[in-house]
Amino acid sequence: MTATPTSTSTSTSTSTSTATATATAVVAALAALVACAMAFPCPCRAAVRLKDLADVQGVRENELLGYGLVVGLAGTGDTERVLFTQQSLAGMLGRLGVRVDPKDVRARNVAAVMVTARLPAFSRPGNHLDVAVASLGNARSLGGGILLLTPLNAADGQVYAVAQGAVQVGGYDVLAAGSSLSKNTPTAGRVPAGATVERAVTPSLSGPTLILGLHRPDFTTASHIAAAVNAKLGAATPPAGAPPPAPAGMAARALDSAAVEVTVPERFRADPVGLMAQLEVLEVEADGRARVVVSERTGTVVAGERVRIRPVAVSHGGLQVSISLQPLVSQPGASFSQAPNPNARTVVSQTGAPSANEESRGVIALPATTTVQDLAKALSTLGASARDLVSILQAMKAAGALDAELEVI
Repeated sequence: MTATPTSTSTSTSTSTSTATATATAVVAALAALVACAMAFPCPCRAAVRLKDLADVQGVRENELLGYGLVVGLAGTGDTERVLFTQQSLAGMLGRLGVRVDPKDVRARNVAAVMVTARLPAFSRPGNHLDVAVASLGNARSLGGGILLLTPLNAADGQVYAVAQGAVQVGGYDVLAAGSSLSKNTPTAGRVPAGATVERAVTPSLSGPTLILGLHRPDFTTASHIAAAVNAKLGAATPPAGAPPPAPAGMAARALDSAAVEVTVPERFRADPVGLMAQLEVLEVEADGRARVVVSERTGTVVAGERVRIRPVAVSHGGLQVSISLQPLVSQPGASFSQAPNPNARTVVSQTGAPSANEESRGVIALPATTTVQDLAKALSTLGASARDLVSILQAMKAAGALDAELEVI
């Protein structure tokens, strides 16, 4: 028995050239971001319309969900292994007067799907909604299919809309002679204006007060909203016998960082729509926390104008681990004087040779920054890849050197 090594090798590490290219791409993205910020300057605290900052409490969208069938697919529907598609098709045919055993269904042009939609506030019967359709089984594509009549239910179990129409997908999946070609996700699509509202949703705006809920809770923004409303409406008189919900001479007050209470003036008691029309166009100076958003998948780094970095020293090195696999082939020796052994067989095994290479980098001192441009320059001096940049920012946040919220998406 002899063992013969062969010289095949695989590596799980990323090459230096790839890391350098990634780092260059990150630096280029930061430079482009800074260039855009400098080309289109904006005031530090721009005024924003009230309708873009808050909504009336109770006035919101509602999620709708339904289960349906998409028919007319060109052989790209669910296979026979998806039992619930066969049962759904047999049940639908049964309601139409056609009796068929689910076990006898052999259709490849049908797919079971989940249908979702958002029902806006103040929707009236007859309004149309866009719906999203996604495959529930193993269909390859929904392209060219038609969604059959599907009831859409809300969380209370009531039917608020029905959906039907041609499904539009933004991709394809072609299979021929063992080869396939696909683009995007052909198992999900949309039906534009495919749902019709059947039940009205009308939140009540009547009452002595209205609560404005902020999209992003912030004490400073809530205080600015209350001040803007008071400047517009002036003093408000509560209804007879009701305690004043706001201090004397004030029509609005900030309850907390997420809510502002507005006392409805006497002249708007019968016209809450007119009141909201005047409040929605008010210009409010919005504020917010400094935030840095990074995406490890795409290498995107977005920093707000209030992000600050305190003086800090950063040392970052990369560790590359590679494992080389060498197959060993063991086979019985051949001899002309002896008959071959019928029980002998060739055995192939593998042996691994791990190795590690740690990249050594010096310590880089980052100065304090006060602008987005300085922040981009400081991060670009690190020469880190997108994956390393996320770890560096997290370490800087833990060390107290990053004065901002860090959000990784």
